[in-house]
Amino acid sequence: MHIGEIIHRMRGEKQMTLLELSERSGVALATLSRIENGKMVGTLKSHIKICEALGIVLTDLYKELPSSKKLLEVRPRETAHKVSVHDKKSSSVMLASNIQNKTMLPLLITLAKGGRTGTEEGNHGVEKFIYVLDGKIEAEIGEESYNLAAGDTIYFDSSAPHHFKNTGNGEARLISVTSLARD
Repeated sequence: MHIGEIIHRMRGEKQMTLLELSERSGVALATLSRIENGKMVGTLKSHIKICEALGIVLTDLYKELPSSKKLLEVRPRETAHKVSVHDKKSSSVMLASNIQNKTMLPLLITLAKGGRTGTEEGNHGVEKFIYVLDGKIEAEIGEESYNLAAGDTIYFDSSAPHHFKNTGNGEARLISVTSLARD
């Protein structure tokens, strides 16, 4: 059972709508919906506000959560990965499953010769790490450009608009790890 299921059940017991909980707690309706649907966990601050609105103490909210969370995942090469094809020259493979319970999003990005990722702009406080496995790329982050080759890394605040372009003569492959915003 995840935190959102517990909040949903407790809200139902109080015969409170999601909108009422949002108004009473000051937590955005969309955030509450994502928490209840297991898409995010929220923060301690949001949990306290939700508890106050429900008229319960924080320990009541947490007591049904599993006492230990398995933070181990082994994915053999043969297991299915979620692949996103952005266009004919770029694709990404999700390297972990069940990401709503994780704090990082690892991807393998493949860029064909001349390929380019779409421009991204993360939320404030979200960080990104890139490791170039093969090929040569240009990383455009904000107003700056960085030329990277196999073995090079770059770490940055992903709230700056950014994209990656293959500038080499063959395929480029990158490992991208993005921290996930929580709330």
